[in-house]
Amino acid sequence: MHFSVGFLVTMLLIRKVHSLVEITNFKCESLDRNFSNFEYCRLKSVNRTYKYVSLKVNLFQTPVNQVKVNTAFYKRLNGYKPFLYNVAVDGCKFMKNQNSSPVSKYIFGVFKDASNINHSCPYDVRKTKQKTSAFRYCFKYIYFSVSAWHDIFVEKLSAENINFQITKILPFPEGKYMIQMHWFAYEINRAIIRLYYTLT
Repeated sequence: MHFSVGFLVTMLLIRKVHSLVEITNFKCESLDRNFSNFEYCRLKSVNRTYKYVSLKVNLFQTPVNQVKVNTAFYKRLNGYKPFLYNVAVDGCKFMKNQNSSPVSKYIFGVFKDASNINHSCPYDVRKTKQKTSAFRYCFKYIYFSVSAWHDIFVEKLSAENINFQITKILPFPEGKYMIQMHWFAYEINRAIIRLYYTLT
């Protein structure tokens, strides 16, 4: 009897250790292109085992001083059904104190290391029209191509990044999932991001 219980516990632990996230799709939708637009939103497959997602959002009405994010998890069961979390958070307040919302902190942990969302409001676009020498222009071009003029980006968010949160911090059961994020600015829904993945 003790052997059977121990064996089952061991099998469950092994199953958790070997749970893997595979990103299957990534979609971005701009709802107000006068406010913001996705310069790119892509899922790239490097090889059979390594995929990542990247996005860049151009902001056209800055500074942005009021942000709300609604994040919901869905599991596919005859269509995608709400699963576990559906939480809305004031983005500006959350970035000042991430411990104010443990669930939002968990969700933010999925992508924070791949993103430039790293401070509270305001979010501003810092372009310059000043003339400069060829050397400084080259330097500025390189710098701002990375910083994206402080537009919002997530670069090379891989399944490995997601895997730690989904299987180690708070393990999920196997299945097909979608994370859907609605991004509001000044109480208007500006964009929707959907990340689809399979947990096996």
